Amino acid sequence: MTRYWFRPKRYGYGATPVTWQGWCAVAVFVLVMIAFNGTLRLTEKHDWALVVLFAFDAIAVAIFVMICKRKTDGEWHWRWGANG
Repeated sequence: MTRYWFRPKRYGYGATPVTWQGWCAVAVFVLVMIAFNGTLRLTEKHDWALVVLFAFDAIAVAIFVMICKRKTDGEWHWRWGANG
């Protein structure tokens, strides 16, 4: 039995959390991004740190989007409301 954590948004593109697991995934993602970005920005003042920061952010966002798409009840596409 597949349990979905997200449902497609009514307006726009993407999904929104509907279970505690979905909200937990969003919270963990936000906390990891804040912790990593804040730590790197406060401790490293070199040019390579910016490259690492962008690389980490891109990879983290890609992984989070894949998790969200896999755990969404339905397809992601643009929606215009109840009829879309």
